[in-house]
Amino acid sequence: MADDAKHRLSHFDADGKAVMVDVGAKQQTQRVAVAAGSISMSAEAFALVRSGSMAKGDVLGVARIAGIMAAKKVDSLIPLTHPLMIDRAEVDFSFDERRSAVDIEATVAITGKTGVEMEALTAVSVAALTIYDMCKAVDKTMEINHIRLLKKSGGKSGDFSRT
Repeated sequence: MADDAKHRLSHFDADGKAVMVDVGAKQQTQRVAVAAGSISMSAEAFALVRSGSMAKGDVLGVARIAGIMAAKKVDSLIPLTHPLMIDRAEVDFSFDERRSAVDIEATVAITGKTGVEMEALTAVSVAALTIYDMCKAVDKTMEINHIRLLKKSGGKSGDFSRT
């Protein structure tokens, strides 16, 4: 396969027009994607989130549900993505005291014909945005950082793991 054909972007046809990738002939396989990111905040906001004392309620509980819901709605948010029947979506949080940050990790799995990287990345993004929304009355300087794919498995392109 020529280098230019191998590296051609799959969402464009030979004339450069945007297209949805045809996955009709692809085999269904188990696919999993894990993405991560973080939101840093003031020490005050961090303490309130960590203790569950934010005035708007259970910040991480709401952010978890928002992230899972977002993973299920990617096709209505990002053009040319396929609607998917997701098998599993999980959003987890951990605290980094030193950075006053909440680290977010999302895992999305499917048995299907296309990957779930966008679903995992969207889950992390929306979870972070939900934390921001619920904490902005205390801290408007929060920063959402370093959203990235950590690993994926399954599909024609094989496995990927960030080193």
